[in-house]
Amino acid sequence: MSRVLTIGHSTHSIERFIALLSERQVTAIADVRSVPASRFTPQFNREALSRALRAAGIAYVFLGSELGARSPVASDYCEGKVQYSRLASSATFASGVRRVIDGASRESVALMCSEQEPLDCHRTILVSRILAERGVGIGHIHGDGSVESHDDAMARLRKKHHLDGPSLIDTDDQLLERALELQEAEIAYVDKRLALH
Repeated sequence: MSRVLTIGHSTHSIERFIALLSERQVTAIADVRSVPASRFTPQFNREALSRALRAAGIAYVFLGSELGARSPVASDYCEGKVQYSRLASSATFASGVRRVIDGASRESVALMCSEQEPLDCHRTILVSRILAERGVGIGHIHGDGSVESHDDAMARLRKKHHLDGPSLIDTDDQLLERALELQEAEIAYVDKRLALH
């Protein structure tokens, strides 16, 4: 079984970010940001990041067009909010997932986005979920260097939404699905231009 890590660049220095990757023997970054730039952390702008990673012997691949959380397709939105299920059902997304799985068979891959907390990012709630469904092992690198299993992250998500207790009606899978829906409602991208229509 392949394994993929995830990481959020947050406000790390580029040196700390590369150290976190090196500690986990990451050899390739798959950037899943729709917009690979940051006003606040310019060291993570696409060109600067690619150069720094290359100098550290880590490959960089931009997959934001395939796996990003901001779709250019208006039908991927409902009342201005992107719908993860619509993104996940697209041929473009499926192509991105195949690229990650293929890359993970040859490299130690980490999906990268901006948010430090995995639960606050589509890399976990959308992309990792689909990869896990396809049998890929997922680990989430935290800012302190620890790695949380995807199962543990999903347990935290259920607890966050008060869905971690036993239920007489719902199965564990149904409770997790509900927690994922609630989290998506909190974090999904909103295109204000589409919200007005």
